[in-house]
Amino acid sequence: MPLDLPAPHLLFLGDITNPLDAKTAIGVRDWRPEQCLGQWRLPGCTVDLGLPDMTPTAAVSAGAKSVLIGIAPVGGALASSWINPLADAVRTGLSIVSGLHQNLQSVPALAAAAITAQQQLINVRVAPANIAIATGRPRTGKRLLTVGTDCCVGKKYTALALTKAMSEQGMSATFRATGQTGIMITGGGIPIDAVVTDFIAGAAELLSPDAAENHWDIIEGQGSLFHPAYAAVTLGLLHGSQPDALVLCHEAGREAIDEYETFEIPDIKTCISRYEQAASLTNPRARVVGISINTSAMAADEAFQFCAEISGETGLPCVDPIRDDLASWVNLLT
Repeated sequence: MPLDLPAPHLLFLGDITNPLDAKTAIGVRDWRPEQCLGQWRLPGCTVDLGLPDMTPTAAVSAGAKSVLIGIAPVGGALASSWINPLADAVRTGLSIVSGLHQNLQSVPALAAAAITAQQQLINVRVAPANIAIATGRPRTGKRLLTVGTDCCVGKKYTALALTKAMSEQGMSATFRATGQTGIMITGGGIPIDAVVTDFIAGAAELLSPDAAENHWDIIEGQGSLFHPAYAAVTLGLLHGSQPDALVLCHEAGREAIDEYETFEIPDIKTCISRYEQAASLTNPRARVVGISINTSAMAADEAFQFCAEISGETGLPCVDPIRDDLASWVNLLT
């Protein structure tokens, strides 16, 4: 599902204060830095991407083609305080790229500004119309799905880093984007959480079709089996992708579901068991082959020790895919 997104981008952060809400902007900055000219922060925003602060006018002068909404708030809607500034940006000469659930054209001020300025309003989080109900039929080729103890724990980064490492070692591997940020990074994919529930598994089948025997589809996971709001999308993706291998992703120090603190995250071994049990419906051979830990809040020696302890408890290779070599995982897949 290829997309042609006007770049370079001005990354819009609104007035957010929680870095987890900026996962789209952070992901595009980290994986497509050549497309990011600067950041646009409204008063009250405390999140800093380390990019130059720019107004839309300055960004247009610097060559920007679009404002990319870098925010992924709960519910996926524009805050009312963002609408007038974004409409002004459109009138300045910038298109808008959005991965929110809310359709940009449904906002009258934005729709009017786009018509007047002849700019595009691009909604990335739109599911294709040709999705069929899943068949459950085994497919040729090999598949790895990243899964998580919670949202925002590194599933996308892990899948991207693993695809890169496998390709560098001469393996045939393709990253399959299932979320708005992955689609913005790679220019294609299916936004799984925009698919009607009955068709989620079918969408996963469509995204990872029959392939050559030694080809790996590395599928970006979504949500978590342990999330009270988003477990459904996780389960549908798990059944439809029929993964041969799973990598479990976790953020060091996180003990409860983000913004649902009464829901504690199970221990790692329990998480492994639950994921393997759920995956067994469509692939009885599915196994967790590694643990991915987001150790960004830790010093290097502390992170190494934490991963070593998890590896000792589970008997599986455990690394931070941004800090560490992924050879231990890649070797398991050859």
